[in-house]
Amino acid sequence: MGADNMKPESQTNHVEGEDDNITPAPPPGTSGLRDKATEFLTSHSGGEQVTFSYEEEKAVLRRIDTRVLVLILGAYFFQQLDKSSLSYVSIFGISEDAKLQGSEYSWLGSILYLAQLVMQPAAAFILVKLPTGKVIASAIFLWGSSLAIMSACTDFKSLLGLRFCLGSFEAMIAPSCVAVTQMWWRRSEQTLRTSYWNAMNGVTAIVGSLFTYGLGHIDSERLFKYQIIFLFCGLLTVLYSVVVLILMPDSPMEAKYLSSREKVIAVERLRANQMGVASREWRWEHVKETFLDLKTWCWFVAIVAISIASGGISTFGSLIVRDFGYTKFEAILFNIPFGVIQVVVIIGSGWVATRFQRKGLTIAGVSLLPATGTLIMLTVPRQYKGVLLFGYYLVSCLAAITPLIYAWQAQNTAGDTKKKCTSGVVFVGMCTGNVIGPLLFSPSQAPVYREGLIADLIMFLTVGAVSA
Repeated sequence: MGADNMKPESQTNHVEGEDDNITPAPPPGTSGLRDKATEFLTSHSGGEQVTFSYEEEKAVLRRIDTRVLVLILGAYFFQQLDKSSLSYVSIFGISEDAKLQGSEYSWLGSILYLAQLVMQPAAAFILVKLPTGKVIASAIFLWGSSLAIMSACTDFKSLLGLRFCLGSFEAMIAPSCVAVTQMWWRRSEQTLRTSYWNAMNGVTAIVGSLFTYGLGHIDSERLFKYQIIFLFCGLLTVLYSVVVLILMPDSPMEAKYLSSREKVIAVERLRANQMGVASREWRWEHVKETFLDLKTWCWFVAIVAISIASGGISTFGSLIVRDFGYTKFEAILFNIPFGVIQVVVIIGSGWVATRFQRKGLTIAGVSLLPATGTLIMLTVPRQYKGVLLFGYYLVSCLAAITPLIYAWQAQNTAGDTKKKCTSGVVFVGMCTGNVIGPLLFSPSQAPVYREGLIADLIMFLTVGAVSA
């Protein structure tokens, strides 16, 4: 796949330092599209380009980062925390306490992404039609409530149903984060911001492990340990949804915390994106363009491959570490460096991709790290626990690939409907891979998990080949 060398359909004003690979949106007024940003600028400046100093723009960008970016980081953190809670409780005997048999634990990992897959068309449509900030706050409240209610589940059927609800509501967050990133930042700024909110994967591994370590020491006569962890994480998420509802603006034009002048600057600085901001008008011709675009399907294959690998590791990671020969509490603590590495690699790869404008080659390079780690876990004898743990930490680098794919497709797609449809297709690929991934692993494969790791190795090589 031609990485960042894909040819745009046509050329528009070039902005130095930004990717040249963009399918530009139609000029305002030529397509009948009512872009709210254009209307806003027209009403405030008569359609003339607003001038502002570098210092003014920097100040506005700082305000956007300290409000919108921080809220998005929190939203993504809680989404990762809540869906990963299953992995945290796996080593505390949820299979025994809930009487799970055969592949039922694997299905608890897969069903969440199957729900996201089913809900993705609705998520794309909702994001076009409804205010983004309110959608995000509502989704956080609903999935947090689902996790809290899950603490009452004591058998496979009830756990499966609530995990499906959790996944259905979490279906909104990844496309929402992409939409917000496109709505508030220049294209040259988007890759790094995308890396920031995806770095919450690593932060979740750190904080979630600490939460689990502490909550795992609570002995209750009425509640299993997994119920305590589900209840704590779910209620914490519900509280955060209130914060998002109060503080998250729906768009730059509706940001109450910005002055009138700051709103104009926030919108005007995005003219160079040539992508629009938020039309809230569904265009079926953009849907057709999405499915006829070869780039869409290349991104789809890449995201499916990396998500298959990620799904298996995220669901069985704690069990894999425990089966190296560590205790359950040691296995929890050893996930903290796993998270730290993820944060460093995600942000670092985002910086490299931004600096050299080569996202495809960056993805291909990063994919070699988890491939190497998987080989180590497949070939090193079980008695060398330290070497196996090193291989596991190399596998953590896979987390850097998904945000790069998201940023890649976002910055090469124009038009409100097409952006959200393309993001939807990529997200469907992510869900599909994550549905398949846990099913390639099974508790019966312990302690080596050879079949699952071989499948992951093939996926790492596939995503590298497609992206190079």
